Amino acid sequence: MQNNILTIAGIGCGGRTRTYCELAAGLPHRYRVVAAADPNPVRVQQVRKLSLNPDFRGFASGDELLAAGKLADICIIGTQDSYHFHPALRAMEAGYDLLLEKPIADDPRKILELLEHAERLGRKVLVCHVLRYVPFYVKVKEIIESGLLGDVITVDAREGVEAWHQCHSFVRGNWAVTGKSTPMVVAKSCHDLDILSWLIGRLCNRISSFGSLSHFNPAHAPAGAPFRCTDGCPVGESCPYNAMLYATRHRGWLQWVMDREAGASPEEIRAWLATSPWGRCVYRCDNDAVDHQVVAMEFENSVTATFTMTAFDSGRDLVICCTKGKLRAGESLKAQTGNDILVQTITGDSIAYQVSHCIGGYEGHGGGDAGLVDALHREFAKPARQMRSGLFASVESHMMGFAAEQSRLTGQTVGLDDYRATLRT
Repeated sequence: MQNNILTIAGIGCGGRTRTYCELAAGLPHRYRVVAAADPNPVRVQQVRKLSLNPDFRGFASGDELLAAGKLADICIIGTQDSYHFHPALRAMEAGYDLLLEKPIADDPRKILELLEHAERLGRKVLVCHVLRYVPFYVKVKEIIESGLLGDVITVDAREGVEAWHQCHSFVRGNWAVTGKSTPMVVAKSCHDLDILSWLIGRLCNRISSFGSLSHFNPAHAPAGAPFRCTDGCPVGESCPYNAMLYATRHRGWLQWVMDREAGASPEEIRAWLATSPWGRCVYRCDNDAVDHQVVAMEFENSVTATFTMTAFDSGRDLVICCTKGKLRAGESLKAQTGNDILVQTITGDSIAYQVSHCIGGYEGHGGGDAGLVDALHREFAKPARQMRSGLFASVESHMMGFAAEQSRLTGQTVGLDDYRATLRT
């Protein structure tokens, strides 16, 4: 760190890395984006432009960037899920601390191995569990720790992925085939398992899970629906998942997957959809990611929690029942009452909270992206095991996610201690 400015390099110039680099470049008194690598030169140029740094260095691969010596204090690992482990390990060996996009790795054994290497090398790794930095969840955590509600007994959490998001990312997109990425409960919902672990503040002992791919499969394809939406679907005008909606209602999603999307005409978008994975009929893809799943958990001190993920709702909701009262929070409460959080004590008191959000929408995670970047200086000044979403803390929710998937596939309750032990054999 020079002159109290944290320098940043990135490996993988996808949407997450671009978001963090843009936010960091907007705080020039604290951060400087100095380099990035990606096999797609268009994406490297996008980060170069976002960096606002005339001395920015672009590379065609992570190997090239790492071979150039230690260029920055922190390296963002923003590659695809299945390619987190090796660049993360090599960057740590090259002297970098890491801002590591979740999931940590696509295999639970690699996650534990990465933790061992980080501790051996003395590196700090901050995992991008951005919900820990969202003002909404920070306030919930503050209320719990204040003692107002007493001891936590049960927690119920829900995540509505939203059907178009499900189709974009987990039917047509990069996380559709779990063998090429990670299970849905890890790829998408490790955020939610992590928040449960953080709010409860105890280790999970046992976990069970059920779920499946119920709707986005060939059995539900409309009669006569072609492989691609650009091939003249007979129900295209009424289908809510018609890929041609990328050119109109869902144009904003293209920025993450279509190079040179900015300024593209409807005709250019249609031509791109004619060959892109995102132009396929959602009922005729190769996806196997679930579109709904429930997870039941038992934590230390007999605290219980449930989590429901569904493609067929939108937003997150939370109910926490405690010995002295109850907390309700989330988007359903907001829609009904205008409040983000409502606390009701057993003595009859009712307290409502409205929490400001820095940035709304998918790309901002309710202010979490900005909150994460804002916190980098503070977090990397802490000991590794005290970082809010450090590697040591984040491993726990990843183990919960992979254990939940094992439970879903086997139909058995999984003990977390036993599960961890099997990973070390």
